[in-house]
Amino acid sequence: MIVFEDVSHDYGGGPLFRDVSVRLEPGSFHFLTGPSGAGKSTFLKLCYGELVPSDGKVTLLNRDLRKMSRDELAETRERIGVVHQDCQFLDHLSVELNVALPLSTTGRAVSQSDIGDLLGWVGLGERAEALPPTLSGGERQRAALARAIISAPNVLLADEPTGNLDWEMSQRLMMLMIELNRMGTAVLIATHDLNLIRFAKAQVQARVMRISGRKLQLAGSEL
Repeated sequence: MIVFEDVSHDYGGGPLFRDVSVRLEPGSFHFLTGPSGAGKSTFLKLCYGELVPSDGKVTLLNRDLRKMSRDELAETRERIGVVHQDCQFLDHLSVELNVALPLSTTGRAVSQSDIGDLLGWVGLGERAEALPPTLSGGERQRAALARAIISAPNVLLADEPTGNLDWEMSQRLMMLMIELNRMGTAVLIATHDLNLIRFAKAQVQARVMRISGRKLQLAGSEL
């Protein structure tokens, strides 16, 4: 599904990481951890084509990232949901309309029933008409998750999705992503929270990857 072959990335001051080779298979669940500045966010950006590697090859959903046209990249990104740590919304639009944006901006049909069901699933059924500035941190992250999966993506990428949440809300958001994985969606979460990883690993079979010393290390069943 997402394949890195000898991938390195360099912003100009030397490689952030180098010689990374890994496969994220359909239906898999992975965590990506490591110290701040190690390259977790950069790794995720390579996974959805926001960046092109300095060296090596990235394959997204059976397509070579370097060889994709603009239209092919846009089509591929429709199948990859992304939840950013600092999720942004259009503050003048309701939660419902913000969640629907990935469909409405590409001209696809927007089913009010489907959006209602999705908002209900993330616990925002009664907040559909609310404006983003009125949402709590947990509500914003759940709305961001709903927006990321409105297109029924093959894979979900989440960058520190619980970084600003308390433990109870972190667990709630994690259980939503675990449930999504159980329905067949591959999940990759970048986080520094080892307690959250341990919580998830008690619920789902997950692999842990760690960026350290400019290398990607694969953990086994232990952390």
